[in-house]
Amino acid sequence: MIDIKFLRENPDIVKENIKKKFQDDKLPLVDEVIALDEEKRQTIIRADELRANRNKLSKEIGSLMGQGKKEEAMSLREQVTAQAKELEELSKKQTELTDKVTQIMMIIPNIIDPSVPIGKDDSENVEVQKYGEPVVPDFEVPYHTDIMETFNGIDLDAAGRVAGNGFYYLMGDIARLHSAVLAYARDFMINRGFTYCIPPYMIRSAVVDGVMSFAEMDAMMYKIEGEDLYLIGTSEHSMIGKFIDQQIPESELPKTLTSYSPCFRKEKGAHGIEERGVYRIHQFEKQEMIVVCKPEDSPYWFDQLWKNTVDLFRSLDIPVRTLECCSGDLADLKVKSVDVEAWSPRQKKYFEVGSCSNLSDAQARRLRIRIKGENGNYLAHTLNNTVVAPPRMLIAFLENNLKSDGTVSIPEVLRPYMGGQEKLIPNK
Repeated sequence: MIDIKFLRENPDIVKENIKKKFQDDKLPLVDEVIALDEEKRQTIIRADELRANRNKLSKEIGSLMGQGKKEEAMSLREQVTAQAKELEELSKKQTELTDKVTQIMMIIPNIIDPSVPIGKDDSENVEVQKYGEPVVPDFEVPYHTDIMETFNGIDLDAAGRVAGNGFYYLMGDIARLHSAVLAYARDFMINRGFTYCIPPYMIRSAVVDGVMSFAEMDAMMYKIEGEDLYLIGTSEHSMIGKFIDQQIPESELPKTLTSYSPCFRKEKGAHGIEERGVYRIHQFEKQEMIVVCKPEDSPYWFDQLWKNTVDLFRSLDIPVRTLECCSGDLADLKVKSVDVEAWSPRQKKYFEVGSCSNLSDAQARRLRIRIKGENGNYLAHTLNNTVVAPPRMLIAFLENNLKSDGTVSIPEVLRPYMGGQEKLIPNK
């Protein structure tokens, strides 16, 4: 959410930004919110005038009563009573206008970074760099669930009977591999100086409103019926929410945290054949990283975050590339985002395994996360990035480490988490 003062003083910049995001239907909102904000400010001015006048009249009434001029005092009391009614109406109007302004401001997109490429959707994202040599083996690579089934490692039919589509049972070596990747990712981030955290898996609506756009919430979040609680779609939500209404001393920044959690997502909409299996599901686990920092430090931390993901995947012998997300592919709160994509030998192309985002002060403004500085308080910047998100990450792992005999090599860095195993051997 951008600053209302910035919008008021720079309406053309805000409108141009909306055009760059191809959201022209939101253009009228800029003039509408300016008008509502002006009405709200005039309401506040009038209310302040009435309060000042009430205080003045109260003193006069006291003086007149002391002089025995009861009739004159009663006349002034009638004015005070009439103004009290007007003040009550103004207070109610101010609340209504404040709510309207806030609602509109929360759907006007954040100002994107000047470096962001302009494009309508993810098809126009721009490749930045490739890391590692993509390899297409001289044997056919099966679909990921077929690979898992050779190890008796997955049961989608049973999951369907228990919970429906979009769920899974992982078993045996595949389940162990899943947990090993998460444990390795945890230690990888701890070794890079991040503090490990396990957050709440549910958050209140005030936090939901603070960390994501309405469109994202509708497409992702599961509501707990009868309670003001939502299941998290990613631990970023509760991790940023940790700092709601907090003033953080400058000396304690940056806050660099890495968190584990299960994630729950509606995943609305139809999905293609490449999104079956465990690619797009309602429940998964993830290791996340978030940073809360001073505004001038957020570009540095943005680069550090996506590099962490690249380094982790390369340590597991998985080729990856980075993509700069174009303007139309950015969620409304984001000012800049880079996707990390892993190589799929079976598809002979890359697919998304992580997304790194700089949200500048958008979440901090909504959640009132401020930095306590020597020269006053100011809004923090927040960033987040996926460390690793199995089981999707397992797709890349299995395909890139599969051998022609059906075995799967275990990279050296992962072997301590797999009981020393150097490879997985199929059961069938």
